[in-house]
Amino acid sequence: MPQLVLLAADLVAVGVLVLGVYFPRHRRRDLVAAYLGVNVGVLAVSTALSSSTVGVGLGLGLFGVLSIIRLRSTELAQTEVAFYFAALALGLLGGLGAGTTGAELLVGALMALVVAVMWAGGHPRLMRSYRQQQVVLDRAFTDEAALVAHLEQLFDARVHQATVQRVDLVDDTTTVDVRLELGVRQPAHRPAVPVEPQLTGALR
Repeated sequence: MPQLVLLAADLVAVGVLVLGVYFPRHRRRDLVAAYLGVNVGVLAVSTALSSSTVGVGLGLGLFGVLSIIRLRSTELAQTEVAFYFAALALGLLGGLGAGTTGAELLVGALMALVVAVMWAGGHPRLMRSYRQQQVVLDRAFTDEAALVAHLEQLFDARVHQATVQRVDLVDDTTTVDVRLELGVRQPAHRPAVPVEPQLTGALR
C-alpha cells in the first residue's frame, strides 16, 4: 500500500507541475509529453530498482544519463531545463522512496517542495520588470557610457549590465547582451553601468 501511495503521489505531483504550472505559462505542447514521459519512465525504472541493493546508485546514474541525452537533443530555455529536472526528481523520489519503509511523509513533502519551488520561482509576477536580451545595434559603439545611454533611451529602462559580444567597425554594428529593468530610468547623475567587452575577432 505505501508503494501505491507514493506512485499516486508522483502522478499527482507531475500532473500539477506540468499541466497546472508549466503549460498554462509556456504553452509548449511537445514538452508536456516529454515531461510526463520522462517522469513516468524514471518512476517505473527507479521503482523496479528500489528493491535492489544497488538501486540508489543505478537511479542516480539513470538521472545523469537521461539528463545528458535529453539536453543534447534540442535547445531548451533555462526555465524548461528546470522543469525537466523537476520531472526527473519527482520520478526518482516516487520510485526510490517506495523501497524505504515509513518514508511516505518525507517523500510526499519533498515532492510538494519541488512543485512549490517551480511554481513560485517561475511566477510571472516575480521580478516581472527585469529582462535579458541580446541586441544588435546599427552603430559601432566603442564608448561604454554612450552605449549604456543609447540602450536606456532605446528601451526606456535602467541598464544593470551590458556585455559587448561583438563590435564590427566595417558593418557599423554592435552586438550586446543587456540586463535591464523596465520602467526605471537611470538618473543622469548615476555612474555609467560597467560594460564587459568580449571582442572575439569582430573588431576589424
